[in-house]
Amino acid sequence: MISMLDRLTAMEKPIRIGVVGIGSVGQGILYQAGLTPGIDCVAVCDINVQKAVEAAKVAQRAYRIVQSLAEANDAIDKGVLAVLQDGELLAQCDSLDVLVESSSAIEQGGRHAVIALENRTHVVMMNAEADLIFSPYLMDLGRRNEVVYTSCDGDQPGVIRRMIDDVRLWGFDVVMAGNVKGFLDRYSDPTSIAPEADKRFLDHQMCASYTDGSKLGVEMALVANAFGFEVDTPGMHGPWGKHILDLLDLFDFERIHRGHPQGVMDYVLGPIPKGGVFVVGHSDSAYQKKMLDWFPVQVGEGPFYVFRRPYHLIHIETMRCIAEAFLDGDALLQPWHGFKTNVYCYAKRDLKQGETLDGLGGYACYGLIENCADHRDKPGLPICLAEHVTVRRDVAKDERIFWEDVEYDPNRGDFKMYAQAVEKAEALASVGQPG
Repeated sequence: MISMLDRLTAMEKPIRIGVVGIGSVGQGILYQAGLTPGIDCVAVCDINVQKAVEAAKVAQRAYRIVQSLAEANDAIDKGVLAVLQDGELLAQCDSLDVLVESSSAIEQGGRHAVIALENRTHVVMMNAEADLIFSPYLMDLGRRNEVVYTSCDGDQPGVIRRMIDDVRLWGFDVVMAGNVKGFLDRYSDPTSIAPEADKRFLDHQMCASYTDGSKLGVEMALVANAFGFEVDTPGMHGPWGKHILDLLDLFDFERIHRGHPQGVMDYVLGPIPKGGVFVVGHSDSAYQKKMLDWFPVQVGEGPFYVFRRPYHLIHIETMRCIAEAFLDGDALLQPWHGFKTNVYCYAKRDLKQGETLDGLGGYACYGLIENCADHRDKPGLPICLAEHVTVRRDVAKDERIFWEDVEYDPNRGDFKMYAQAVEKAEALASVGQPG
């Protein structure tokens, strides 16, 4: 069997990628593309052009700031990194094989993906929020244009997907999959988190979305919608534990396995070693128990076992996903089961009628992952749509915010794309999909 490295090394022409959003992840992708054979980042884009210029310098790339498709294509043809400010312009570029969307803009991130897919360019999504809220529509758009739309590798959802594949291949039933998180504060906001965000060179609102659990919910929903998993309770349980194997005492896996045979998503706070992702598998095989007891790595005494990967390498691991999309037409992670879950808004503080919501990681609301079936009679407001909408009533702290509680423009781009995503998700759920 020829390895992916061998295949990439043997290519006459590299896979040409463009990156929208040059934060820490986007800059990493640009840099990593210079190390991985067969992949060449030929264009980068950021609303702050200077960030893209600085990233080009770090990667030691000759660059040119361009303002038109003709200029972009000319720079790429001459082997010079094209630097743009307009993501929609980059998404139209015919010189790209794969567009990587790594911005933090939800509506614009979805728009970039739409334009690229309609231009028959593969799309790898590193914008988890836009990925979650629009992905059934974008997946369908990719299929109709015979290109791949996929969530990225290297971040928690993609790494969990590969772990689930392994655990199932080994003959275990997947009971739970999830994330290892160090800290959670539902009421974190851009002001309170600023000192920690500055230490990590992160945008304050983005860092707050990590801390208040909204981002965690979005990432776990991506996995749930791919595999048809549910959550056992709104927001997941997220117990504290000293060690990852404490999971086996912190959850009633017998009950969860009976009540959710398809599997659930959850997380654990604080265990050592820190970070990473996990999958809990079930096997009642006496032989497997004997052998797993003998192996030097501890995974539990059975019939439930904890398999863990203590890291995810984000931009480093993204290269395989890009290559699989281009070379094999394979998507790592898609919403094969439609909207099985979504992340809904809850008030971060008491809100007054007429106040404007400010989205993930803001001052007004946090998000909890929930099963969509529980919201059919009275739909909650997805947090990925909770920017620049106005509450129509007073909402108490920690109270759920429903669709009927907000005023919004249904013709706004993100709401229109979400409506199309819901339509496609219902079709996916009715026919059944892989995963």
